[in-house]
Amino acid sequence: MLKKSVVLLSLLLVFAMLFTACSPAAPAEEPVEEPAAEEPAEEPAEEPAEEPAEEPAAEEGAVGVGMGLVTSIAKSSDAGDNPARAQVDTVIATALFDAEGRVVDVIIDNAQTRVQYDEEMKVASDKSEEIKTKVEKGDEYGMLKASGIEKEWYEQIAALEEWMVGKTVEEIKAMPVKVVDDAHQNVPDVPELTSSVTITVEGYIEAIEKAYDNMIPVTGATQLGLGTKVSIAKSSDAGDDPARAQVDTTVAALALDDEGVVAEVVIDVAQTRVQYDEEGKVASDKAAPVPSKLERGDDYGMKKVSGIEKEWYEQIEALEDWMVGKSVEEITAMPLAEDVPDVPELTSSVTIGVDAYLAAVAEAYDRAR
Repeated sequence: MLKKSVVLLSLLLVFAMLFTACSPAAPAEEPVEEPAAEEPAEEPAEEPAEEPAEEPAAEEGAVGVGMGLVTSIAKSSDAGDNPARAQVDTVIATALFDAEGRVVDVIIDNAQTRVQYDEEMKVASDKSEEIKTKVEKGDEYGMLKASGIEKEWYEQIAALEEWMVGKTVEEIKAMPVKVVDDAHQNVPDVPELTSSVTITVEGYIEAIEKAYDNMIPVTGATQLGLGTKVSIAKSSDAGDDPARAQVDTTVAALALDDEGVVAEVVIDVAQTRVQYDEEGKVASDKAAPVPSKLERGDDYGMKKVSGIEKEWYEQIEALEDWMVGKSVEEITAMPLAEDVPDVPELTSSVTIGVDAYLAAVAEAYDRAR
């Protein structure tokens, strides 16, 4: 019995050893995984360098309006085989200019006014007749029949205006010109105008240059108008004194906003006299420049006879300031007392008669574009 127990015990030991030998070895201990090195925090995307503030674009549209007048009496004639005739040519140009000095819009006209005398040096022209400018005469001016390109004066001046738009005054002055004959010394010599302009243009270029030199600031102007009122009523016959023709060309340039309200207005008068002597010959210097009332400034001489001690240019400036911001209906409805403004704002600043100025402003509004 003891032997059986020993044998059984021995067998159990053998089996245990065999089991141990046959069992797979335990895997080597896995090393503890080291934690991954901490990734650096993601760098924020680089902010782009701040863009410099964009330069403001040059202001578009009109920033100034100006008007220029050029007057000549060179074509006035003496009495001789034919009676004397005074002729006053006042070229008018008004324009809107942009911030670069380029022409935004331009209107040109010519008040070619004649005062005819008879053999006794008395005024033969109708002093009360309405006097039209070349633009107002339209087809009646009569250039078409003498034009080699079959264009009336107003058509030719419209082509010249169109050519000027977008150009500076210096570019306009640099226009190539050619001599056609004694009466046409400065005809455009540019391909764009060959078939549309055969008139001589020196007076028109001088007037646009004056308009630029006289430019004043304007805001919100989108339309431009030009109006005129011409009178020969103050022309005189020969009598105790020799005859004297007088032509008063009142001009108004009107800058309007989109609503038709006056953004700015410029008024001037070419008060031109042609003096004759006892023999009916022109005594005035036909080559001398003829300044307008604005150009005369203090030399006009109104201050010494003015009850408010204001020169003409000072009074007209006050009238213009009153007009700005008003509609043409409000302007033409101005109360008057014997043709003088009867409004409190102008009592101490305007004592001149304004009928012709209001008429020119009204026409400028009607012709605005």
